[in-house]
Amino acid sequence: MQVRTVRFLSLIAIATMFAGCQKENTGTTELKIHLTDNPFNASEVNVDIREVRVNFRDDSTGWINLATVPGIYNLLDLQNGIDTVLAQGTVPTTTLKEVRFVLGNDNSIKIDSVVYPLTIPSGSESGLKIKLNKQLNAALDSLVIDFDAALSILQTGTSEYKLKPVLKIK
Repeated sequence: MQVRTVRFLSLIAIATMFAGCQKENTGTTELKIHLTDNPFNASEVNVDIREVRVNFRDDSTGWINLATVPGIYNLLDLQNGIDTVLAQGTVPTTTLKEVRFVLGNDNSIKIDSVVYPLTIPSGSESGLKIKLNKQLNAALDSLVIDFDAALSILQTGTSEYKLKPVLKIK
């Protein structure tokens, strides 16, 4: 009799765990992150993007690295309705909480044919972060991020430029 009770309780435990797993499994979404920009009075604004990460939690755990096309992106090439797919990956169909761009060191701005380094405070350490609360659609979803160069670039000296990113979701 005791063996039957143990088996019965084991079956109930397994069924409960299975049901709990089913509730957590919300499916997956193919997520694409696009990058675009508003007009700015320079001939180039180059940002070295190394990696795109997404998070579905309110804390620092749960990060997923997307398949990123790393490179130096001239934001001014991405104006007037032009964008580029920067990263994509299969992610849980749930609420997207944060997107992070991890940057490299080859950031620059070109004004009047002169190229200046573009300093991005903590860009290569913590990256550029966008907080949001977007419920992803099933199967396929896209996110267009407008990197507003006009509002993001500050001239601090005669040849010093800093990027304090203003990123918007479109």
